[in-house]
Amino acid sequence: MNNYFSIGKLASVFGLQGEFILKHSLGKRNALQGVEAIFLEERKNSFIPYFVQKVSVKDHEHVFIKLEGIDTKEDARKLIQTQVYLLEEDFKKQTSSSSPLSMLGFLVKDKQQGELGVIEEVIEMPMQVLVKVTFREKEMLLPLNEQSLVKVDKKQQIVHLDLPEGLLDIYMD
Repeated sequence: MNNYFSIGKLASVFGLQGEFILKHSLGKRNALQGVEAIFLEERKNSFIPYFVQKVSVKDHEHVFIKLEGIDTKEDARKLIQTQVYLLEEDFKKQTSSSSPLSMLGFLVKDKQQGELGVIEEVIEMPMQVLVKVTFREKEMLLPLNEQSLVKVDKKQQIVHLDLPEGLLDIYMD
């Protein structure tokens, strides 16, 4: 089974030929070089491939993207706000190593509790980053900030945290 990683969403339509502005969180100016297809989640857990015809950089978190088979503004409008995914291999090539998204799939270890699970999702907020981890069949959102983050071991793919006392208790009732 393929692993899909969310990189952002189709933010708006651009022009009359069905082009989009894709808002991504890859952490760098990126023209998705070498990516043949992106995947759109049109229905929950249903990833539909769309072949990339053309991409150009708008700024560090937006690209203009033209997809095969989407040739009018009306066709494009139907897909606005749809989540965009890449296959794991493409995702790893496209993500900046300094981007929080690059930690997807990393193991989380807490100083007191030990191993908590694997990062399933990265949620970037204005003042901090949250990571989603499933621990003992419970979904947890853990903050990554100056207080909680001890270190990120990119080689071993482990995020070391020292979570505030009582935070995990919220999830353990």
